[in-house]
Amino acid sequence: MNGVANLWSYLSATPLLWLTATIAAYVAADYFARRVGNLPWANPVLISVLLIAPVLWLTQTDYATYFEGAQFIHFLLGPATVALALPLWDNRETIRHSVAPILMALLAGSVVAAGSAIVLALAFGLPTEVILSLAPKSTTAPVALGISEAVGGLPSLTAVLVILTGIIGAVTVTPLMNMLGIDDWRARGFAVGVAAHGIGTARAFQVNPVAGAYAGIAMALNALLTSMIVPVLVRWML
Repeated sequence: MNGVANLWSYLSATPLLWLTATIAAYVAADYFARRVGNLPWANPVLISVLLIAPVLWLTQTDYATYFEGAQFIHFLLGPATVALALPLWDNRETIRHSVAPILMALLAGSVVAAGSAIVLALAFGLPTEVILSLAPKSTTAPVALGISEAVGGLPSLTAVLVILTGIIGAVTVTPLMNMLGIDDWRARGFAVGVAAHGIGTARAFQVNPVAGAYAGIAMALNALLTSMIVPVLVRWML
């Protein structure tokens, strides 16, 4: 038993262990989601979190140790964010002919996403640091972390809130849009891209390629607009 404990102590401190565990959890979660027909509740990111969290708790692994391995995946968020230019370029003709509705929807979505978070947080009496961390929750993680740090929030808390926002959006978007009777894939995709960033966009691509393309457009534009809106809202509302 001592040998096993010593081996685990050595492996748990190795970044490769948690990188492998994260990838394995996502592969298993994605396989399960495909087996059940990519149902809204079978979100691979949500399932991955549910698989990894108990392991970290049982092994008493702190976040810093885990992140030493996960940082390699975290690094890829930067190139992934830059790659958002691709759907913008591929759909440039559509965007050019729909500039007005796209900009109106983008402005409404960005302001409501950040403003409603601040208003609700104030209503519940949350601390200022939490409110500042919550404001950029609907934009993609690399941008949200930069905004949070710039306005005085807690980037680590923002990261958690961004993931939760994306998961909730990805799980609820399909049944919500069906309930509201919205069948235009452009509108469905754009809405989830603004509200639920990358995780929502991944879900949109699973449902329909047009929805996925518009979700990518919305996510890219929302990242840009949110970085300008949040500091203004924070100064005005706080």
